[in-house]
Amino acid sequence: MSKQDRRFFNFFSLVLGALIAVAVLLFVLAKVLGSKSQLEQVRADALQIAAVDERTRPFARVAVAGQDNSALQIAEESSGSAPAVGLPVPKNPEELYNAACSACHAQGIGGAPRIGDKAAWAPRIAQGKDTLYRHAIQGFQGSAGLMPPKGGRVDLADDLIRQGVDYMVERSR
Repeated sequence: MSKQDRRFFNFFSLVLGALIAVAVLLFVLAKVLGSKSQLEQVRADALQIAAVDERTRPFARVAVAGQDNSALQIAEESSGSAPAVGLPVPKNPEELYNAACSACHAQGIGGAPRIGDKAAWAPRIAQGKDTLYRHAIQGFQGSAGLMPPKGGRVDLADDLIRQGVDYMVERSR
């Protein structure tokens, strides 16, 4: 090997070693700086997953005979708590009608008699208020359609539902 070849080989080895050292240094630096953002990202992902799980959890749970169903027990709400469904509680029958009943009874959706339609309400009124109250509170499925319990607002008091029935009946006589 000539002197010139040896010099080239030494210089090439030195440059190659320096490039490898810089690459290792950059790798280590990226790993150190990236670990903080990775931890933050993992925490953010965990929070996002928890939020999605909260929003998509089943609305109902099933009790199985012969199994321990104590985890399914409904916790008692305190008297000053918000409604179960997160909606404002109507204060009077007119607010109740606007908030819940009008969804079906304003347009006659699902066989619901339209408020003010005397012909549709007459056979129902003839059954008596106790029957109307029971159907409104417990729900009802007839040939014309379906009335969900409390119009889908199970968080409302029975007395308010009765007042709402009276409100619609008075406007439909």
